Amino acid sequence: MGVSTEYTWAEVKRHNTPQDLWIAIDGKVYNVSEYQQDHPGGEEILRNFAGQDATTAFTDAGHSRDAYEKLESLLIGSLEPEVSQKKPNSLAFPVN
Repeated sequence: MGVSTEYTWAEVKRHNTPQDLWIAIDGKVYNVSEYQQDHPGGEEILRNFAGQDATTAFTDAGHSRDAYEKLESLLIGSLEPEVSQKKPNSLAFPVN
């Protein structure tokens, strides 16, 4: 699937209700709003990660190949790379 939309964490975090539920897994963003009721593990687990990174929970659950295929069908984009807040290297000279 060639989804090229990038979302910021701020955008993902806004989608945190049962009616509008996005999660992020491995840097990809998924809209699971319509899937919650069909989730074999129950709606609550998805709601617990609404607007958040669910990578560890998804990986630890040991999902099947079918689950990974379903996940791909819910893909809406990827997380925008975060801008580093590093200070630039400077060769500061004293100002007289």
